[in-house]
Amino acid sequence: MNVLVINCGSSSLKYQLIDSYTEKVLAKGLCERIGIDGSMLTHQPEGKDKIVTQTDMPNHTVAVELVIKSLTDRENGVIDSLEEIGAVGHRVVHGGESFAESVVINDEVMKAIEDCNDLAPLHNPANLIGIRACQELMPDVPMVAVFDTAFHQTMPKKAYYYGLPHEYYEKYKVRRYGFHGTSHSYVSKRVAEILGKDYGSLKTIVCHLGNGASISAVMNGKCVDTSMGLTPLEGLIMGTRSGDLDPAILGYIAGKENLTLDEVTNILNKKSGVLGLSGVSSDFRDLEAAANDGNQLAIDTLDTYYYRVAKYIGAYAATMNGVDVIAFTAGVGENNITGREQVVSYLGYLGADVVPEKNNVRGKEQVISSDQAKVKVMVVPTNEELAIARETVRLV
Repeated sequence: MNVLVINCGSSSLKYQLIDSYTEKVLAKGLCERIGIDGSMLTHQPEGKDKIVTQTDMPNHTVAVELVIKSLTDRENGVIDSLEEIGAVGHRVVHGGESFAESVVINDEVMKAIEDCNDLAPLHNPANLIGIRACQELMPDVPMVAVFDTAFHQTMPKKAYYYGLPHEYYEKYKVRRYGFHGTSHSYVSKRVAEILGKDYGSLKTIVCHLGNGASISAVMNGKCVDTSMGLTPLEGLIMGTRSGDLDPAILGYIAGKENLTLDEVTNILNKKSGVLGLSGVSSDFRDLEAAANDGNQLAIDTLDTYYYRVAKYIGAYAATMNGVDVIAFTAGVGENNITGREQVVSYLGYLGADVVPEKNNVRGKEQVISSDQAKVKVMVVPTNEELAIARETVRLV
């Protein structure tokens, strides 16, 4: 069965068509600037060059139509007709407490996703638009929602409660939810497969380090803690997000700069992180280049970032009373050789190390610790699209 995986943003749509039997990506692509002038589709069939098409996309329904047209195109398509798509898997960012696992989409599910719009105002409405567009064009094809938050729903109360009046949890469900769950689930399972270990007996810390970044503690096959919170703003320092800080800073900056709370929150989300701290870039390649050129603020920013990652790893080792595996994934985790070495340099007390020759790898599955290391350190590229496709096949 061919599974179409859809990941909708407010003005974008990423897709992959995956053969569920071989798990081969038949085609992938990206619709950009939906509803904005200059919209374009980048389509890449397996084994061929990218095809970039500038075309008007006033809404997501038109974008989905163009995706289907590209997939069935006589010259650059990979299927003959729409009938060859057996199911559609949708990434949905926030499922609140309603969803502890992926579900087949129906009207009740759509309503529950919509009820979470306040918790993810930039993401859930866009996810719903993508689902409705696919339903309009493929009314008889089963569709599955795979939630970023679902994997973390196994956290105990002591991990997800905030030190706030309990009425805010009761009335508004203010609690830690966590994100990147599809990635954390895939990588923690893949770790067990690579090592030939029982997933249900491992203590694994997954470091999903990209422009958005989060860490999870996975104990005996279940997430017991994660760094992102009610929103993706909490936790690690990220590309443009501040991560953890003293909440009083919001009011302090608002008063000093004569800003509204929304304006300060926008700064914390879009102008902070390594971009704001360094003044250089949110891209770690640019930061490393600046650091190598002697830019002291870039050096200090990277030091601060690696320190924060190591600090969370130490906290989660305590949470699980030990750790068997530390896995690095996502854009920075998979490709930043120096960064992995710097983070692990803090973790000798756990029995973790890095062998430089093994660590000299980008985007490839690899154990990078020594054979004698008490804690295995690994690079495991994430594959959220494949994880979504697998969940879709499991349900339909």
